[in-house]
Amino acid sequence: MEVKIGVQHAPREIVLESGQSAEEVERSVADALAGKAQLLSLTDDKGRKVLVPADRIAYVELGEPATRRVGFGAL
Repeated sequence: MEVKIGVQHAPREIVLESGQSAEEVERSVADALAGKAQLLSLTDDKGRKVLVPADRIAYVELGEPATRRVGFGAL
């Protein structure tokens, strides 16, 4: 699923493809915003970690889980 994170005072957003479910990402964001964690920590499809300070999160946008399409078939 695609996750977009807006960071305060940063001109661009962070975009990553995560293998985590929407519920797992939402739980991580809620914990960071509630003060249970100082960092929002997410892992992308390639195993890289993205860490964002919880007090700098402007917004988090969760996309639909994407299925990979192969070929040139009609839509």
